Amino acid sequence: MNYFLDVLKKYVDFSGRARRKEYWMFALFVVVISIVLQIVDSVIGFPIFGLVFALGIFLPSLAVAVRRLHDTGRSALWILFGFIPVVGTITLLVFMCLDGEGENKYGHNPKFVPADGMPAKI
Repeated sequence: MNYFLDVLKKYVDFSGRARRKEYWMFALFVVVISIVLQIVDSVIGFPIFGLVFALGIFLPSLAVAVRRLHDTGRSALWILFGFIPVVGTITLLVFMCLDGEGENKYGHNPKFVPADGMPAKI
């Protein structure tokens, strides 16, 4: 749950990097919450909760995807590649599954940040 809340706290932070775990745990919570809201919406007969959640989660989802691409050393413009049917979606899925690079132009590797918060010298 902390990963989900951390992403929401950085909801418009498009700089920096996001680890695989942060991205995929956020995605898992979004899917679970969406399923629960779909059930609630079907019971009440009006899709208000799902719609509000989708609108509210749009920017945080975009921001964490951009930070995830930064972790793999790619520019945020790769998000636009997702508009290409099938090939773009599969390519972005593969990028999101790849391990992050060491230190790159987007910052220090978040995998190796010690408990004191200061990045380790590699």
